[in-house]
Amino acid sequence: MASTLCRLIGVLIVVNFAAVHARIPTTLDGPFPPVTVPFDQSLRGKAVDLPDTDPRVRRRVKGFEPEQISVALSASFDSVWISWITGEFQIGYYIKPLNPKTVSSVVRYGTLRYPLSHKAKGDSLVYNQLYPFQGLQNYTSGIIHHVRLTGLKPSTRYYYRCGDPAIVMSNIYSFTTMPVSGPRSYPSKIGVIGDLGLTYNSTTTINHLISNTPDLMLLVGDITYANLYLTNGTGSDCYTCSFPQTPIHETYQPRWDYWGRFMQNLVSKVPMMVIEGNHEIEEQAEGKKFVAYSSRFAFPSSESRSGSTFYYSYNAGGIHFIMLGAYAAYNKSAHQYKWLERDLAEVDRSITPWLIAAWHPPWYSSYKAHYREVECMRQEMEELLYSYGVDIVFTGHVHAYERSNRVYNYTLDPCGPVHIMVGDGGNREKMAIKHADAPGNCPEPSTTPDRFMGGFCATNFTFGPAAGKFCWDRQPDYSAFRESSFGHGILEGHELVTTLKSEALLDRIQKLMGKIRLAGVKNETWALWTWYRNQDSRYKSGDQIYIVRQPDKCSNLPGKTKL
Repeated sequence: MASTLCRLIGVLIVVNFAAVHARIPTTLDGPFPPVTVPFDQSLRGKAVDLPDTDPRVRRRVKGFEPEQISVALSASFDSVWISWITGEFQIGYYIKPLNPKTVSSVVRYGTLRYPLSHKAKGDSLVYNQLYPFQGLQNYTSGIIHHVRLTGLKPSTRYYYRCGDPAIVMSNIYSFTTMPVSGPRSYPSKIGVIGDLGLTYNSTTTINHLISNTPDLMLLVGDITYANLYLTNGTGSDCYTCSFPQTPIHETYQPRWDYWGRFMQNLVSKVPMMVIEGNHEIEEQAEGKKFVAYSSRFAFPSSESRSGSTFYYSYNAGGIHFIMLGAYAAYNKSAHQYKWLERDLAEVDRSITPWLIAAWHPPWYSSYKAHYREVECMRQEMEELLYSYGVDIVFTGHVHAYERSNRVYNYTLDPCGPVHIMVGDGGNREKMAIKHADAPGNCPEPSTTPDRFMGGFCATNFTFGPAAGKFCWDRQPDYSAFRESSFGHGILEGHELVTTLKSEALLDRIQKLMGKIRLAGVKNETWALWTWYRNQDSRYKSGDQIYIVRQPDKCSNLPGKTKL
């Protein structure tokens, strides 16, 4: 036992030595002076969508064979959702929806490839995208299936096939469940992307993400950009610029199918959790919105008791994730806010020490695009999230990368969350490059209301270095790092307790090591964030930092939510 302990200590010292000499900063070293990486003009090239002739988006199955297969998490490790589509979509002036009752929804699964000893059944649906205007084509989807698997073991690989046993089943795929929730139990790598689309830049983002072997993937809104197209398939980088006279904002729904086919290679193996963005609104007849988004993905809405596809929560090891909807009512009397209060009050930080939130539009961005657009949401919700000690916030919407210092109410605060904006997935609207603090770039306040929720709350600052102004005249103190490049992020930790098999041994190591800083050991307080740029090699980081929680310093929290 003693020799094992000594060897482990030696390994950990080497790991720590390497981390120190790599000079990876930590949030304990902050707040950091703001950094802007100059924009590389060679990256401004036109972002081009994959055409429908690309083999990666073409239909490769026949009849009712499953396609667009994906995995999503339920609320805890012991359950996941499997989704897929059977049958072909239709688009035209006269469409006849498929009947979901003609094809059953079955998943066979197990811990061995053969035999797949368990069976689960689920539900199916078809959705339509209809336009009551002459000359616009309507769309009806294939049959979308969602099946929930239950009774799963943590950190275990499961094999599965899906389909209708009486017609045809898919090939065999596999996924790995999340670790059991606990203070030293975490997914190794969590991929984070936003504003993805389906361009050649997007494919680079996904290829790089796959090379980083994530265990879980977050997509923080703006998924396919099908709403940059007319119903006849004509697309544009700027819909309102190219099609100002259309009677309604059209979409070309087959882009959703193209996207699902391209993504299957990843999301049939790695669970993907999504939240809505503005490009998912897709208004149609009778004022219906978000129909494709709410139909195509599975959400733990029932399991987390939100009852909504726009906001929900789930655990992944020692992390409690909260996905919030910026395009659903969020004021203090709204259902979303009441649900959030209940969800936060039930979080036990001794079991899930990390609390991470995600939504689409950022509260803290220094770019001109969408500047302070969701100030109403921030004013309604920020105090609640701060009071429960949210550690990290992931957002997108602005097509660039930006990481904040710890911040609350525009003030540097060691107990505030780190806001990370990853709206740089690669969509065809291209990158945001203008900063609101640059001369001549500050928007007029009257141009900044949230046009989707109808709120206007952004006024001149009343305190701090920008008091009396709508924008800072330099990069804001809350902005630690910003760069206009496409890419993706990885949040990672190391499940050391699984390797050691003994919490007592881990405790002895930590006591013996004393004050030596060990990266990745105290997983309840340390996590490594890395942002990768598409133009770099797959293993070179563009931004990297250890995000460190300080439970002793930031402990004035209510109820079960003790840090």
